[in-house]
Amino acid sequence: MPNSRSLPLIQRVLAALGLLLLVAGCTTAMPPPETVLAVPAPQQKYAALVIDARTGKQLFEVNSTAQRYPASLTKMMTLYLLFEALESGRISKETQIPVSDHAASQPPTKMRFRRGETIDVDSAIRAIVVKSANDVAVAVGEYLGGSEEQFAAQMTAKARQLGMTGTVFRNASGLPDDDQHTTARDMAVLGMALRQRFPQHFHYFSESDFMFRGRLVRGHNDMLGRVRGVDGIKTGYIRASGFNIVTSYNADGRQLVVVVMGADSARQRNDHVEALIQRSLSPQMADSKTRLMYADQQ
Repeated sequence: MPNSRSLPLIQRVLAALGLLLLVAGCTTAMPPPETVLAVPAPQQKYAALVIDARTGKQLFEVNSTAQRYPASLTKMMTLYLLFEALESGRISKETQIPVSDHAASQPPTKMRFRRGETIDVDSAIRAIVVKSANDVAVAVGEYLGGSEEQFAAQMTAKARQLGMTGTVFRNASGLPDDDQHTTARDMAVLGMALRQRFPQHFHYFSESDFMFRGRLVRGHNDMLGRVRGVDGIKTGYIRASGFNIVTSYNADGRQLVVVVMGADSARQRNDHVEALIQRSLSPQMADSKTRLMYADQQ
């Protein structure tokens, strides 16, 4: 569970989101007219949310409680439970995690382990964060949960503890499953919980590459290094979800969590995140980029 210092902020965030939705009648909280983002029809994949992580104030919202597929954002919860196991002393960063047939058989993106090989916990974290390795995520789930199915049940239970009311997990990786779903709101809650509960581990989400067995493994979170202050955390894509991201911004005394789901490309998604950060930091200076992208989906 979140520690005593992090829980009040999470509760404030949930309360603030609930109040805003109640006041708005569960409709979109609209930005100033000059920066209105064209809202897609309900059947579209798009959803977005920007939260001030220090105050819990909602700064931007479109479809934030609508059901969406998480894709590899799922791995944020896999890592949350892995960090919990580290903190409890159940495992260490040197613990070797075995790779089963089931884990090795996962489709890419993956590290291409063979059955019977192992990976240490520290490298597993980096492989999940940087490479979004499906085989490693499944191996972690099996190691901690006994089976991936049992681990997914633990993931869902933890989601409820954190206040993620619209999320059900069915696997550790985010690979397609019709019954696995979440919301932009829930992903924002999880992103904030990871920083608040595990500040000593949050640096992993800032890494864009790592060395493994003498090979440089590169990531694909292009927001890292693109916008000053962005320090993570996770991207995701499957065909059913579109391009998703949860982004953490931390600079000049401001902390934001930005969630964008359902973009048509990684570039479109990243452009939108950048525009939302600019808008949230300086609403009076928001430019036409905040209009972006989704008008053609009307």
